[in-house]
Amino acid sequence: MENFAWMAWTWPTATFFMLLAATLGVMTWLGAAYPEAERIGVLRIPTTRGDRLFISLIVAAVIHLLWIGVVGTNPILTLPIDEGVEVSSLWLATVISLLSAGVIFRTV
Repeated sequence: MENFAWMAWTWPTATFFMLLAATLGVMTWLGAAYPEAERIGVLRIPTTRGDRLFISLIVAAVIHLLWIGVVGTNPILTLPIDEGVEVSSLWLATVISLLSAGVIFRTV
């Protein structure tokens, strides 16, 4: 079991998976309530909601990996909770990823 010690369930990890599950749930509901035809965006290939979600998840992974490699995960803020909860700079990469997902869903 020592080999899996690095797979810690932290609040950011749990939040990510909860938001991913909620996104898939909403997209399933949208697919049933409002069926869509494929559309052609800036990539000039037909895409569906699922395609755009997949592209945005890949882009988010690349943004986070580049952020960790270039900027790191140093704390940028300490919240006055308990003994001070430090906020990682990785949350900025998350905000950038959410903005890029919005752009992808509107233009691709």
